[in-house]
Amino acid sequence: MHTRFDASQSVEIAVPQQPIPIQHYLRQPKRLVQALVDANRIEQLSDEIFRLKMRPLAFMTLTIQPTVDMRVWADSEGTVHLESVASQIRGVEYINQRFALNLKGRLSPHHINGITYLKGRADLQVQVELPPPFWLTPKPILETTGNGLLKSVLLTIKHRLMQQLLLDYAAWAKTGNAANISGEVRVLPAN
Repeated sequence: MHTRFDASQSVEIAVPQQPIPIQHYLRQPKRLVQALVDANRIEQLSDEIFRLKMRPLAFMTLTIQPTVDMRVWADSEGTVHLESVASQIRGVEYINQRFALNLKGRLSPHHINGITYLKGRADLQVQVELPPPFWLTPKPILETTGNGLLKSVLLTIKHRLMQQLLLDYAAWAKTGNAANISGEVRVLPAN
């Protein structure tokens, strides 16, 4: 039975003022990913591609562990874009062979009355052919359960974004890390 699940999540966060504007922080995809996902669940594949190993998820009677390769990059205005480029399900080979995940998102700084806000949106879609035992379950129940699972994943990411990202940005802006606003390592001359 071919089924599609969808979820979307928007976010708007007021950004406390720091010595370095958040646009500079947002141009560092690796730092962003590390602020949003536990370090032990990230593998960097290239400058912009990261493999994220999600925690195991329970869907009805199945336990699955999605792994998603994400491209994360920032444009010149400081808008961060992310999109899934590959995915895999660990735990149930039948589903892994019949599974497609599509995640697209963006996060951008906006200035309103002297206050900086981060505004963003993520759209997550999963298409999957469920194994025969699920064929007897009414499709509305499967869709409600699957959509709810995807929404909980996006809410978890939103929660980390609202807390971890701002904490990491504040620490980065207040320490010597902000001296490296281009994302490249530079050695500053000693006095």
